Amino acid sequence: MTTAQLGGHAALVQQLHERGLLDDTWRRVWDAVPREPFIPARAWRQDPNGCTPLTSPADRLALIHADEPVVIQLDDGAEDGPGIATSSNSQPSMVARSLGLLQIEDDARVLEIGTATGHVAALLSEHLGSDQVFSIELDPVLAAHAEAALHTAGYRPNLRCGDGEAGWPGVAPFDAILATCALRHVPAAYVDQMRPGGLIVAPLAREFWSGALVQLTVQESGTASGRFHGGASYMPMRSHRASEGAPVDSGTARCRQTRLSASAILHLGFALYAGARLPGVRLWHSQGSAGVQVWAQHSDGSAATAVAGDVWEYGPRHLWSEIEAAHRGYVDLGSPASESFGLTVGREGGYLWLHAPDNVLAPVAV
Repeated sequence: MTTAQLGGHAALVQQLHERGLLDDTWRRVWDAVPREPFIPARAWRQDPNGCTPLTSPADRLALIHADEPVVIQLDDGAEDGPGIATSSNSQPSMVARSLGLLQIEDDARVLEIGTATGHVAALLSEHLGSDQVFSIELDPVLAAHAEAALHTAGYRPNLRCGDGEAGWPGVAPFDAILATCALRHVPAAYVDQMRPGGLIVAPLAREFWSGALVQLTVQESGTASGRFHGGASYMPMRSHRASEGAPVDSGTARCRQTRLSASAILHLGFALYAGARLPGVRLWHSQGSAGVQVWAQHSDGSAATAVAGDVWEYGPRHLWSEIEAAHRGYVDLGSPASESFGLTVGREGGYLWLHAPDNVLAPVAV
């Protein structure tokens, strides 16, 4: 199933504009920079059970002109991998939302972390001029493709092949930094390389967080602080990928009933709160015939899974009991929406807060 509309690129831009994701300036930019020329010959659709190659020209165009991501790399480019998506041209509505949060002025210098296809760098170049845009891509094959696509389209932003975690210290400071890959934490280098008052917009993905977009304003003090702005599903920066936990001992399984439904803990507001209360606990879920099933796991070997009111717990901790307690605490706070939470980061780490920066919930490790 595709969300494409008749009319191709123009219809997609019209849809984003009607949803309030593009102001008049950004609509003009998007109209001038179609997505299609930046998609490499080999591309895939992300389906629930894996990635499907786009072999039909019609299917390819339908996906490109839809509000959906287009996968452009599997398994970091390895030919014999399991077929896991490792880079994509992001969902247009997510890109539009992120660019809007940058609040860039015409003379801004912007650093993009994760060039991928080069499409976002082209949008920024159309808006600001190529000289004002800097973009870093770790993968050399993707970097070469992006450079060729950008030059063919008439854009020559400043490009670099390297690790985006370090930013680009040689050409700092910047007025804005946009990460187009998920971060486990905001690197201190990003704050250091920004002018005071500048904005960092990045998708964060920690163990319990299901992906959240944050907008941080850099302060004179060398810290950055701001609120979350809804969910954001991005592929992780390679150096920020989650590590595998300890194996779960199935011989320690304990089964019981729970009144907390699995679906009740999948709201982003609760994920942010629980992530602060249960550091290191990883959560993921699936939809099956019995309804939503969730799994939780900690690196100490503790784990839990819940579906249809049944819970199995494993290992040294009663992990689902801890999740139930966190949910009670979240409800006692009024079940705040994700936009009520914020983040402050600095060189020594950071902390999650609720409603205001002085209402600290918990530290966030780097």
